[in-house]
Amino acid sequence: MCGIIGYAGTADNAFSVLLDSLEFLEYRGYDSVGMAIGNREGLAVYKDKGRVNELRKKIENAGIKGNYGIGHTRWATHGGVNKANAHPHQAGKVTLVHNGIIENYQELIERYDLRKKLRSETDTEVVAHVLDHYYDGDALKAIGKMVKELKGTFSFAIIFADQPNAIYAIRTVSPIVMTKTADCSILASDLMSLSSFSNDYYVLPELSILKMTSSEIRVYDLSLNEIELQAKHIDWQVEALGKAGYPFYMEKEMMEEPKAVEDTIKERIRNGLPDFESDALSDEVFEKLHSIMIVACGTARHAGLVAKQLFERVAGIHTEVEYASEFIYNEPNLHQDTLLIAISQSGETIDTLEAIRYAKKQNIRTLAIINVKGSTMSQLVDYPLFTNAGPEIAVASTKAYTSQLSLLYLLVGRAAYVRGTRTKEEVESFISNLQRAPGLMNQVLECKDQIHQIAKEAIDDKSLFMIGRGLDYLSLMEGSLKLKEISYIHSESYASGELKHGPISLIEEGTPVVAAITQDHLVSKSLSNLKEVKARGARVYAFVKESLIGNLDKDIRIIELPNADSDFMVFPTALALQLYAYYVSMEKGYDVDKPRNLAKVVTVE
Repeated sequence: MCGIIGYAGTADNAFSVLLDSLEFLEYRGYDSVGMAIGNREGLAVYKDKGRVNELRKKIENAGIKGNYGIGHTRWATHGGVNKANAHPHQAGKVTLVHNGIIENYQELIERYDLRKKLRSETDTEVVAHVLDHYYDGDALKAIGKMVKELKGTFSFAIIFADQPNAIYAIRTVSPIVMTKTADCSILASDLMSLSSFSNDYYVLPELSILKMTSSEIRVYDLSLNEIELQAKHIDWQVEALGKAGYPFYMEKEMMEEPKAVEDTIKERIRNGLPDFESDALSDEVFEKLHSIMIVACGTARHAGLVAKQLFERVAGIHTEVEYASEFIYNEPNLHQDTLLIAISQSGETIDTLEAIRYAKKQNIRTLAIINVKGSTMSQLVDYPLFTNAGPEIAVASTKAYTSQLSLLYLLVGRAAYVRGTRTKEEVESFISNLQRAPGLMNQVLECKDQIHQIAKEAIDDKSLFMIGRGLDYLSLMEGSLKLKEISYIHSESYASGELKHGPISLIEEGTPVVAAITQDHLVSKSLSNLKEVKARGARVYAFVKESLIGNLDKDIRIIELPNADSDFMVFPTALALQLYAYYVSMEKGYDVDKPRNLAKVVTVE
């Protein structure tokens, strides 16, 4: 949820390193920003509400020098958005930053008599005081005692005033990764800020204490025994983190979607069939399946809803999709041979992690579709499957979604082949259609100017409806979410057949309605639903497969989509709807990459 960075080096460049790194991490939170920078003379804190570039402008000419420090971008959970609540927080010799929520902070305030000492409304400042209470010069022992007092989720980066050039960290749930070069050591809440230093990194295990200096990285368990970590490798290149000349990351990432899908599937197809040997996912997993439970949040859940239709219809496997945030509270009774599939771009979504832990307690096998190697989820599940989408920085997910879909389609194909619900030739045809998806998406990108023109007509709309049937409805669920996320237009998606059961009462003269018509077997019913809303004065826009355009009335605004098998139209439709939302937001003058009240990675409940 929040972004954390820590740096210890041999040169006095901590100021620029922390600010540059925080800009990479800003997608994790941008209500406020702050950093503590140290040198031989002491430690200074700079923080304020607002974004990284605003703080940079205020202090860049101050001649700040230091060779170590910690930084933070905040997404407010406890306390309002103001300078006092911005991190870092200090108490005595302790300065720290925090990602997560401490659930028992009110109890700690009373236990340690802190009410008159606190200068902020945050749970984080409470922790700083508790740690300072225990600190007597031995940082490892003090951190161990402090952690035993806490209930909740956290990752902390900590500086002690009497230990220059040393940074400590500890975490549970919320991630910390770190790397080492000849000149410095650096830690962060995710890999974005490490890529410019090294492609090799380490993951801090839960409830382990990191001590980091410019010359070494050492990790201890809570009994203060030293732990040896295994290095991991980042596949991303530093260049992938820039905007490449685009005004927003979101546009760049949409332009990358065809390649992201291709890179996700190409190494997993052998002799025309899906193959997961390199992922250590054996056919035995599919053979014994009784059912599938998909858990995810937001966009990832929409990918799961598409997969549900295909797993049931193509592979003959009963499949359910649950909101990860509701899953454990419903106390589901899972069949012993259920496979739980978790979907998450970051691999750090706390609701989804808790769902996995619940399933593992019931001895249910778990599989995750994720985009970040070394993430908490990748280490927790039995079978981690990685999309190859590369870094996704815009808060609104685009290429991660279609990459997740492509990997789910491969799983459907393999399950159908192994279980014999489809012949070898039918599965080969299924995979051949999937391999055409990147080309379909490229065709959509070639028509983005047409989508841009249509999008301009929505900038003054306060409310908009999306209707479709079958897979079209599921695509529109995601399209509606995108429009809400970045344009702040109230948008609702409905299965077209449900219109007459209530929602059609909201349609009146001039109401904008966006439809998708790509499913050949549902064309006549979809057209009937369009006539229903048109008869009540709706302003209709339709994303339509080219071969079906001749069926539509001439007064409907049409966005043409390329032809493909109905099951695979989700790929061009998804991208077209993403572009639509993007252009609406851009024309309204919003910061597309950083929509209000949202953060990219949700690590608190």
